[in-house]
Amino acid sequence: MNSSHKTPEHDASITGPIDHTEEFVRLLGQTRRHRFAYLMSLMNDRNDVEEVLQETDLVLWRKFDDFEWGTNFTAWSCRVAFNQMRAWRQKQQRSRLQFSDEFLTAVATQLDTQTDRYDQRLENLRACVRSLPERHRQLIDQRYTEGEKIESIATRTGRSLDAVYRMLSRIRDSLRNCVTRKMNAGVTS
Repeated sequence: MNSSHKTPEHDASITGPIDHTEEFVRLLGQTRRHRFAYLMSLMNDRNDVEEVLQETDLVLWRKFDDFEWGTNFTAWSCRVAFNQMRAWRQKQQRSRLQFSDEFLTAVATQLDTQTDRYDQRLENLRACVRSLPERHRQLIDQRYTEGEKIESIATRTGRSLDAVYRMLSRIRDSLRNCVTRKMNAGVTS
């Protein structure tokens, strides 16, 4: 790694010595859905997106030492994906439908803004979940993290199915309102 870059050992989200390969694979897996959605918004064919995504992942691996720790891996990987999409487009000039580089740059800029907003919403959601009463956090965790069926929750807690549905609905409304308030106030976490 370049000496000007922070190593993973200095990244606040990483504790202890980390194998760079292991960390790369973790980050790549966590952000793949973002890159896929990003490319889908710029291209109109899922197979083409998969092809560009594979090339992007190879370039990310080759350039992983260039990644600056403490910055946004998702944003960095999407910039690489954008450049790979442009290179792919140059190879596909025989296609009749081509968007100009200016148009694609404008779309990419808009998507970058939306990615930042999505990340901010996610952080605010995490903070809102942490502020829930313990029993509500447990219910949310059981349903959405562990994937427990509502019928099972109702049976285990001795509540009716309707009561569990209503409780989850109220909690989701509360979380939605909390996130909206934080977003409107410009608060992160």
